[in-house]
Amino acid sequence: MTTPAATLTDRYVWAAARTLPEPQREEFGRELRERIGDEVDARRGSGAPDDDAEFAVLVELGDPAALAARYLDRPLHLIGPRYYLTWKRLVTMLLAIVLPIAVGAVLLAQALAGAPVGEVFASAFSVGFSLAVQLAFWPTLVFAIIERNPGSGPVERWTPERLPTIPDDGRGGRLGDLIASLVFLGLFAGVIIWQGYGAPVANPLGESVPVLSPDLWSFWIPWFLVLIGLEMVFATAIYAWGWNWWLAIVNLLLNVAFAVPALWLFTTGRLVNPEFLDVVGWPWGEAGGIVVTIIVFAVIAVSVWDVIDGVIKTVRRRGGSALSLGRI
Repeated sequence: MTTPAATLTDRYVWAAARTLPEPQREEFGRELRERIGDEVDARRGSGAPDDDAEFAVLVELGDPAALAARYLDRPLHLIGPRYYLTWKRLVTMLLAIVLPIAVGAVLLAQALAGAPVGEVFASAFSVGFSLAVQLAFWPTLVFAIIERNPGSGPVERWTPERLPTIPDDGRGGRLGDLIASLVFLGLFAGVIIWQGYGAPVANPLGESVPVLSPDLWSFWIPWFLVLIGLEMVFATAIYAWGWNWWLAIVNLLLNVAFAVPALWLFTTGRLVNPEFLDVVGWPWGEAGGIVVTIIVFAVIAVSVWDVIDGVIKTVRRRGGSALSLGRI
C-alpha cells in the first residue's frame, strides 16, 4: 500500500507547525488547514483551477516560519523599534568613550615598553577591533534577549521632561562653562608653577626635579602663564557677550600663541627638563619617537578643534554661515 503524496497544503502546514511548541502544533495545524481550505474554496468559486488556487493561497500566506512567528507573537528582528534607540545610544556611547581610551592606553603602554613601531600599531589595532566587536556584541545580545521576553517593559520610557532646552542668548547656560573654564585654567597654572618647586620626581640625591626646563622661567613660562590669564579673560567675555566673530578670532590667536611655541619648544627638546627625562628613563628606544608624534598630533588636533568649535558656536548663535566672517 503506497502513501499518498503530500500536497502543498500538507507541506506548508508541517513547515509552519514544526517551529511551534509541541502542545500547540495540533491545534495550530488544524486551524491553518481550515483557513487554507476556506481560501482555496473561495478562489475555486471565482473560477480558478484547483492547483492554481492552492498555490496562490500559499503565496499570499507567505513564509510558513514567519506565519508561525506571528501566531506566537515572536519577533523576527533582532532589536525592534521599542528598544532600538536605547540600544543605539548605549552602543554609540561605549564606542565613543571606551574604545578611544583603550586604544590610547595600548599605544602608550606599548610605547613605554619600547616595542617596535609596527608592533605598537598592530597591537592597538588588534585590541581596538576586538574591543569594538565586544562592545557591540554584548549589549546587542542583552537587548535581543529583552526583546524576546514578553514580560519586559520599556528600558527607557520617553517623557516630555526629557526634551532639550532651547538655547537662548541668556547667561544661564554659559555660567557652568565659565566656572569649568576658570577652574581648569587655574589648576593648569598652578601645576605649571608647582612642578618647578614641588615636583614628585626626585633624582638619586633626593632632590626634586622639575618637569619643565628651568631655563624657561626666563621668558616662556611667564609667557604661558600670561596666556592662561588671557584665556580666563576670554572665558569671562564669552560668558558676558556670547560667541561672536571677534571672539572667534581671539580664540584663534590664543590657540596659535599657545600651541606654536609649545610645539616648537617640545620638538626642539627645550620644553622638558633633560634631568627629568634621565630620571624617568627617556628615551624609550624607538618608542620615544612614537610618543613625540602622538603628543604633537594631539596638541594640534585639540587646538584645531577648539578653533572650529568656536566658529561653529558663532555661526549657530549669529544665524549665518562661515562666509560671514569676511563682513566683520
